[in-house]
Amino acid sequence: MSFLSFLSFCDKFLKDEVLEEFKIIREKIADQPHCYNKMKSFEFIVTFFLLMSIPAVVNADNFQDAVDAYIKKDYELAHKLFLPLADLGNSKAQYVLGLMRGKGQGISQDYKEAIKWYRLSADQGDSKAQYEVGRMYLRGEGVVKNGVEAAKWLKLSAEQGHSNAQFVLGILYRGGIGVPQGYKEAIKWYRLSAEQGHSDAQYGVGRMYLQGEGVVEDGVEAAKWLKLSAEQGHSNAQFVLGVLYRGGIGVPQDYKEAIKWYRLSAEQGHSNAQVILGAMYHEGQEVPRNYKEALKWYQLSAEQGGSDAQYHLGLMYAQGQGVPMSYELSHMWTHLAATQGNKDAIESRDILEKKMTPRQIEKAQALAKNWKPKK
Repeated sequence: MSFLSFLSFCDKFLKDEVLEEFKIIREKIADQPHCYNKMKSFEFIVTFFLLMSIPAVVNADNFQDAVDAYIKKDYELAHKLFLPLADLGNSKAQYVLGLMRGKGQGISQDYKEAIKWYRLSADQGDSKAQYEVGRMYLRGEGVVKNGVEAAKWLKLSAEQGHSNAQFVLGILYRGGIGVPQGYKEAIKWYRLSAEQGHSDAQYGVGRMYLQGEGVVEDGVEAAKWLKLSAEQGHSNAQFVLGVLYRGGIGVPQDYKEAIKWYRLSAEQGHSNAQVILGAMYHEGQEVPRNYKEALKWYQLSAEQGGSDAQYHLGLMYAQGQGVPMSYELSHMWTHLAATQGNKDAIESRDILEKKMTPRQIEKAQALAKNWKPKK
């Protein structure tokens, strides 16, 4: 193919004015005597430029088609379109192929293939891929579990501002996983993530200020970060914030605020928040005594296996508070708590057995044996 024919071939990819400029320059060189070699060099340079440009144009269109297919959950088509782009070195396509392989979208799940594609993308500096490589080394998915390698990739991602990587890196430094344990490094990475709005990281910063890990203990600073996390719906943060308001730690003591945050946490299934709410209603602490409310929250916590809730629920059945009296159910719940080492429950169960017939005890033990916690 001649050079001018090649330019005609490129016409559908490049703007007319660009092609015209190339033609004019070539003609000027050709008009000069003894410029044959210069012309050939010019043609080589332009040809190289065009060959490099055409795939970029075509790939941009194909990449968008692949993204559209993925968004529509046409995973087979998306995989088909992403694969040649990834083979050409497109880091974003490589990342998505890793994602699809890891999740088994449009192709069989294969962690080894997933980390292969993630690694290719990560080697080009893609922060999302670096995060995924780190996570897979941390979990041992497709590779041998390796905390040091995990920390290396997570740090590369975190240094680019990836908030999830920053948060996980904070966990590694706090626990000394793959890196030397260091609370100051832990809170540094937690804070960087928290400042981007990461609720788990905000909770982590709050807890570290509360416990004085890597920083001077500061209830006010703890409450600030915990509230930011709690307002995003983080159930652990909501629970701890309830504790702070109830005790006046870092915030003015406020029982209404305490109950508000306990309830928000309890409604998300937080077992400790549920048992505390149950106890507050049971004893009439900071709220009017209400056995039905107490029973409701104790039951929710007890069904998750909370031994304190099981013990108190057993007491309510023994005394008929908010429910018909039942020694069998009382024994069942106190026995379940006792098997977890709850000393009050052991004592209560032993006292209760003296009031029960052998048949009642046998029935209660059968109930406890068949009981299973709710997830």
